[in-house]
Amino acid sequence: MRFFTNGTGLGALALTAMLLAGCASNGDTVPEASENELYQQAQEALDSGRNSTAVDRLEALDNRYPFGEHAEQTQLELIYAYYKVGDWEAARAAASRFIRLQPDHPQVDYAYYLRGLAAYQAGRFSLERLKLIDISKRDLGASRDAFQDFSELVRRYPDSEYAPDAQKRMVYLRNILAEHELHVADFYLRKGAYLAAVNRGLYVVEHYPQAPATRNALAVMVEGYLGMDMRDQARDVLAVLIENDPDNSQLSGDTFRPQYVNAKPLSSS
Repeated sequence: MRFFTNGTGLGALALTAMLLAGCASNGDTVPEASENELYQQAQEALDSGRNSTAVDRLEALDNRYPFGEHAEQTQLELIYAYYKVGDWEAARAAASRFIRLQPDHPQVDYAYYLRGLAAYQAGRFSLERLKLIDISKRDLGASRDAFQDFSELVRRYPDSEYAPDAQKRMVYLRNILAEHELHVADFYLRKGAYLAAVNRGLYVVEHYPQAPATRNALAVMVEGYLGMDMRDQARDVLAVLIENDPDNSQLSGDTFRPQYVNAKPLSSS
């Protein structure tokens, strides 16, 4: 078993490995060998960083000896090997399979963790660390999957050794997902789709209440209500905004100044 708690260090190296390794190859190309021989070859390949070879051997083991002595361990190692070659989709599929087939395995939390890590990496660019792109403006389907996977791990196995790292990643993902919703809400405001903007703001408040973006989500709701000429509802949300973010850029004292909507400033009084 390969254990680790920090999967963020792959970056450009993981992307390069993925391009060089390509998809995991078919285990049928591996020469005939006993179960123990194949398993030993797989371990040696993993230990020496020959991850594509490890995938080949582990796939062969999985195909040829599905009920063998090393069957369960092989399935776990295969998740890890797929992860190491950057085949996020295969890693997630293998993890889901293990969880389905071995729900009571003592190391099933490891499968949940790796499934989340694979989705986490699938949702990132190596350039992100260089601040050349804003990940919150991209399609965040994989990041949502990662958030759900880590949430399930923490919920099911709060005492798992992987739970603390999963929780840290959830904070990061929560903030990214909330920012993404705000980008969409701003788009709706600019296009005059005020009800859709309000709903996006409300979604952030309800689903990511601890995210920094929640405060701007309240401002989005105020402006969206102003766009629909629902000033009473806007004033109710404005009171919450003033209480939680009195220094918001759209506030001047207790007066809210819309950014996109052609409406008069709104006072809380």
